[in-house]
Amino acid sequence: MQTRRVRVGDVTLAVAEAGAGAARRFMLVHGYGGAKEDFTDWLDPLAERGWWAVAPDLRGHGESEAPDDETAYGLGVLASDLAVLAHALGWADCVLLGHSMGGMVAQVLVLERPELVDALVLMDTTHGPVDWLDPNLLATAATVLRDQGVAAYVEMAQAMADADPLASPAHARLLRGRPGYREFCLRKGLATSGAMRLAMMAEMPVQPDRLEGLGGVRVPTLVVAGEQDAGFVEHSERMAKTIPGARLAVIAGAGHSPQFEEPDAWWEAITSFLDSVPNRRS
Repeated sequence: MQTRRVRVGDVTLAVAEAGAGAARRFMLVHGYGGAKEDFTDWLDPLAERGWWAVAPDLRGHGESEAPDDETAYGLGVLASDLAVLAHALGWADCVLLGHSMGGMVAQVLVLERPELVDALVLMDTTHGPVDWLDPNLLATAATVLRDQGVAAYVEMAQAMADADPLASPAHARLLRGRPGYREFCLRKGLATSGAMRLAMMAEMPVQPDRLEGLGGVRVPTLVVAGEQDAGFVEHSERMAKTIPGARLAVIAGAGHSPQFEEPDAWWEAITSFLDSVPNRRS
């Protein structure tokens, strides 16, 4: 695996990749507050299976550029970044995986630019508004971000972990049992942009519902959800029923991040799907 920086329109994105030049292309997109490191453990194994696997830091995350203006962010903006990144890599199309907010971005991209998506993986995500978030908590978080900055916001989030809608027994088990995992999550949180957080916190609860549009998706699709990811399992089931021919994989014992919480089962679900995707370049 290697990392590099790629100019994408008005920002430069940090990208991790393995298997560069392989004919089969796979882009793995993290979620809100995540980073490319959510998938870097898997890039070399994917390359060994014949894939050019790429995991970017979205704008406002990780080591990518982070504009200060909230208007520089949005699901449509992030989807456009991925389209330009694919072009910069020389890709005409790819298999696209989107996790959580990244899954929302992936849906926007496949609906707006279907020619770029050869196959789709939607992982612990939703087709519509994230309407189970407490508006009062969101307002408090926005105030802290504006007045005190990202570090104070992350500290508040840690103090209120029990109220986190993404909390699960699987996540708590990782925090207790995997050395360095708590610090890993903290580093990712601190590496995010306040403007990005404010913009996406405002958009995700009121975003349009894409379920009807997903009925027109005509590429092989896998929908993945951890069985403990209460806010997303029903959404995942609806998407799998709506997208023609889609597979649904509910990962037992996993929460919102099954690639960490139940890695063997997640890897089996992903690789069995990838093996089934026709190789147009063979």
